[in-house]
Formats: sequence, structure tokens, C-alpha cells
Amino acid sequence: MAQRTAIGRPAELAPYIDHTILRPDAGRADVLRWCDEARHHGFRSVCVNPWHVPLVHERLAGSGVLTCSVIAFPFGATPTAAKVAEAEIVVAAGADEVDMVIPLGALKDGELDVVRADIAAVKRACGNRVLKVIIETCVLTDEQKVTACRLSQEAGADFVKTSTGSGSAGATAEDVALMRRTVGDGMSVKASGGIRSTADAIRMIEAGASRIGASASIAIVSG
Repeated sequence: MAQRTAIGRPAELAPYIDHTILRPDAGRADVLRWCDEARHHGFRSVCVNPWHVPLVHERLAGSGVLTCSVIAFPFGATPTAAKVAEAEIVVAAGADEVDMVIPLGALKDGELDVVRADIAAVKRACGNRVLKVIIETCVLTDEQKVTACRLSQEAGADFVKTSTGSGSAGATAEDVALMRRTVGDGMSVKASGGIRSTADAIRMIEAGASRIGASASIAIVSG
């Protein structure tokens, strides 16, 4: 379900972008700079680890830029109760959007009810906040990617997302297109991992992505 994009200038990509800083050594000054860059360029959100959510929420207040947090990142191999607690913490701290990682081992073992219940529990904890489900496409077969997308949809998630950026590979246009065909128009797709240029971002949007996760956001919007 490829789509044409009306992007005429690189700067018009800004509203698609989650300006992402997930380095474990990122400090306060780094995160504040990311927030200020997001305000300046008009990025959709700033995506950070849970530790930084209160700081980001405060810095972005009144800007229109959203606060996004990852949870169970980057492996997803934590108990559902821990994911729920983490989601509740970041939402209470001001997160508008939550990006979670599924239990990939359970998916590969065919424990589909477990994966669906894991996502659904986090969605309940998020309330009316947006939940994006990271399926880590680089470790899955196409059949498993489709299954992960369908489980996310059944569990009430708002997005499916390609990658953590920590795996052996990131987003591909082929995976984005497969995910878009699977979820149709009733769910959004986020492409993340290895997107570093204007051309990369446009290729993902044309393949069906509604959102781009990137740390090279300024390079993308600068062309």
C-alpha cells in the first residue's frame, strides 16, 4: 500500500519525526538540546528513556511538541507487570506517547496470547496516550512480522514500529510496506532505525510510514 508523499522541501518532514535520544549516557544538557532543537524545527516529539521524561515534559510545555518515552527498551524481555508499572510511571511524569518492545521470545515460541495480553496490559496503563509497539523486524520472518502487527492491532495499540535501533538492522521500506498492508488504514506505522537522510525518510513515508524515529533528525530536515 505504497503512497505518494506531498513533501516538497526537507523541512516539511519535521511533523513526521520523533526526535530521538536514547543513548544510555545522555545527560541533562544533551536532552535539553534535543528539546530545543525539536521546538525550533517543529518535530512531532522528543523520544527519551524514562529517566528523562519529567525533564522533557517540563522543557516542552506549551510548545506543541510531544513527550515520548520508550519502555522495556531495548529487549522487551521484562514481565508484563514491570512494563505496566513503567508505563504508569512515564504517563504520570508527562509522557504523551509510549513506545514498548514486545516479548520477542514469546512471539517466536508461538505464545500469541501472551504477546497480545502483554500489549493490551500496557495499553490499559497508557489510557488515552498513544501506544507504539516495537516488533524488531530484523529478528523476525515476514510471517512473524504480520503476526506481531495483527496482535498489536487486536490489543488496541495505536502504532506498530519497525525497530529499536539496537538490533542488527533497522527499518526497511519493504518491512514498512508489509506492516502497512497488514494493519490497513486503521493503525499507524512508525519507521525507526538507520534513517539518516531526507531520501531515507521520504522512502519510508512513501512505503506507508506515518511517523519516523530518528536521531539524525536535523540532517533529515536540512536535506
